[in-house]
Amino acid sequence: AVLPATGIALFFIWRTDVDPWLRWLLTGLLLACPIALPMILNRQINRPLQTLSNLLAGLREGDYSINARGGGNDAMALVLDEANSLINVMREQRLGAVEATALLQTVMSEIEVAVFTFDHEHKLRLVNRSGERLLSKPKERLLGSTAATLDLEEFMAGDSPRTVQQQFAGGTGRWRISHTSIREKGRPHELLVISDLSRELREEERIAWQRLVRVFGHELNNSLAPIKSIAGSLCNLLKQDPA
Repeated sequence: AVLPATGIALFFIWRTDVDPWLRWLLTGLLLACPIALPMILNRQINRPLQTLSNLLAGLREGDYSINARGGGNDAMALVLDEANSLINVMREQRLGAVEATALLQTVMSEIEVAVFTFDHEHKLRLVNRSGERLLSKPKERLLGSTAATLDLEEFMAGDSPRTVQQQFAGGTGRWRISHTSIREKGRPHELLVISDLSRELREEERIAWQRLVRVFGHELNNSLAPIKSIAGSLCNLLKQDPA
């Protein structure tokens, strides 16, 4: 863009009768423009584009710790400001996702319900502590095993939920079986939940006995009330003189 104007200016300088030192000075200044202008353009355009490229590469790799230096009112500065805002939003979203995942893992580990997740090949991909206790095996030995190997394949079909009487390696009793289909990263998975009903039944029996004891206590109090009244009257009669 500068070369045509520079050539025309040099033509007129060397065709004009001026002092030689001024002619050489102007020639040097004109020749310096085509060298200085690309350097300025490189600083004003290429460097911000390289910074933006690094920001996008960081986003693609999941690195949200990089921010571009903002400032300015030109279009490139606005683009960098928007990129910084996007990075901040994605950083907060990832932090929230990490916290939610940690909370979910804690809940899954502590609940008294056995949870199993199988992939489309019926291989176990997720199990919690209750599931380990139910099958009496550590997670390392369970993951990757098929549902048929774990004797759980029959529970992945049929009505859901349903109650069965079953013996597992970790206990025998009545169990509530629930299964449903889920998707993870676009792939189908099967979620199997097994809960122990024996504990709930024992809790219901305890509550029933407590209610029965309260009824017995109420009836005993009703029976003892007239006896107490008659005994009080007899005591008063015995205190009379003469009796």
